[in-house]
Amino acid sequence: MSRTAEARRAAEWLASAAPDPDACQAEWARSPLGAVLLPAGRMWDVLIVGGLLGYPTLDALTGCLERPGPVLADFGDARIGFFVPPGTAARWADTGIRCAGRGTWIVAPRPGGRAAGGARWLIQPDGSGTLTDPAVLELAMQDAAARLAGTWNGGR
Repeated sequence: MSRTAEARRAAEWLASAAPDPDACQAEWARSPLGAVLLPAGRMWDVLIVGGLLGYPTLDALTGCLERPGPVLADFGDARIGFFVPPGTAARWADTGIRCAGRGTWIVAPRPGGRAAGGARWLIQPDGSGTLTDPAVLELAMQDAAARLAGTWNGGR
């Protein structure tokens, strides 16, 4: 599948979460560098971690999964958002993790578009609905935290 077709399929999948998918697509068409607000909790939740933990977590995920679910970075890469199955936010108990689930909204840039200093895809949606398993994500976070702790403790 071409990158353009992949991006179109990803945009269609994301837009299907919007109250008005056609309006969402139209907004992206008007401003390919722009972003739209999409409701979490219906098709996916998003677990949000600080960039310090988020990037090593993403490294751990890509090392153990062929294809993780979508991953977003916010303005300045301060926070990283991992797309997980709906309902995960309501059950997530770890501290320091922000959860976007039912009743919350996220900023979503157009898949395949260029970032313009705002939110950007680190792993773009594939259009098929692939999401990261929360148990695998938690293990990746634990691995990343342990590696960071080793660094902070002088490698001991």
